[in-house]
Amino acid sequence: MAVLAATTGGALSAPAAAEGETPPGQVDFPTHCPAPQEAGLPPADGPTTARITVDNPAPQVGDTVTVTYQVVRTPAVNPVGGELPADVLTPTGRILLAGAQSGEVTVVGAKRNDPVPAGAALPAVTMTGTFTVTAPGETTLAPGGYTLHTGHLLDLDTTCTADAASAAPVSARLTATALPTANLRSVFLGSAQGRPGAKVKVTAAGFPPGAAVTVAGRAGAAETADRVSATADELGTALVELPVTDKATTAVIAYEGGAWSARQGSGPAAYTVIDAAPPPPSATQRVTATVEPGVLGMTQTGEDITLGAVPYGDGGAAPGRIGTVTVTDARGGPAGWSLIGKVTDFTGPGGVRIPGASLSWTPRCVAAAGSRSVCTPGSAGVVGPEGALLASTPDAPLVGGTFTIDATVTLTVPPYTPPGAYTAVLTLTLS
Repeated sequence: MAVLAATTGGALSAPAAAEGETPPGQVDFPTHCPAPQEAGLPPADGPTTARITVDNPAPQVGDTVTVTYQVVRTPAVNPVGGELPADVLTPTGRILLAGAQSGEVTVVGAKRNDPVPAGAALPAVTMTGTFTVTAPGETTLAPGGYTLHTGHLLDLDTTCTADAASAAPVSARLTATALPTANLRSVFLGSAQGRPGAKVKVTAAGFPPGAAVTVAGRAGAAETADRVSATADELGTALVELPVTDKATTAVIAYEGGAWSARQGSGPAAYTVIDAAPPPPSATQRVTATVEPGVLGMTQTGEDITLGAVPYGDGGAAPGRIGTVTVTDARGGPAGWSLIGKVTDFTGPGGVRIPGASLSWTPRCVAAAGSRSVCTPGSAGVVGPEGALLASTPDAPLVGGTFTIDATVTLTVPPYTPPGAYTAVLTLTLS
């Protein structure tokens, strides 16, 4: 388990369209733009040409998506009596979400414009914002109202709203997928060996509370005749004694349903049946040496992880690296292992939170020389509160070794996140 911390604050820009082409998603919608009362001008009515783009059209639930709202043309005009100087225009707006996820996204643009002559239309503007994906499926994005604030001589706001008789058309779409659910089911044995008929104490953990659990012996990929049933308690744990009478049993598994599956079953825990040998012939002696099985364990260098700082306002990526994890597998059986990570939300000043799904990693795993198993790093992507695979080794006739595991991590900090330290807890579970 490790503690992660980051301080807030990257710059974003919209992609440019090819000259002479209408960019995909560019739409027109009727707008009503009343001039500020101080300007003494009539309202400006007419079409707004706009375009919305997203940085990731196929996110996973929990991802943070950056959206860009471009007002290419507006009917709103310069509200001051003379020329409007450069870099005094600040735009803000709303993007309307519908479909799998509904709501609004606030977008803000930089104070950046060329001079605008008196009576001329206000220039094109670009605004950006972010939102967190909360539901799988297709979500549509349509342009909403926008405000053009001018800060010259007087602070004046020209607010343009869509014509009430016709909603703004859809300008962009994204399709989100649900995060995969990690299988945390596992078994632990009170003893890794015994004579035929010995009762082995088995702890099956990580099951849904109240689930019917089968604990069985296994030889390779097939089950043996050794089997007992139990019900998981309120913590998802079942404690049983399994009589191991089948001499072919080399491991113990636990699962839900009628048969073991990778989705509803645990990985195997190695077990050796030590059969009694017949008396040796006269005048001979049998010499026996036993290689005792060990355990599966891990150690980690350091506990706390400090991520890089990002500047306030623009948001961006706070990078870092987890403490190096060393996994030692000395069990000597056929069972592989998996190392799963989960992270809580980041909590900052005043209870402000950054979702745990904003943390992603790129794992790396190296097996030491002489190791029997091959170490496979998990996929690069979101860690989040649901958990993600950091590294694993597969089942094999004989496994074991020492493995060094680390990962680079990146926290995506939304723009204008209040300054301060944000802290979360990363938990690593080996099974």
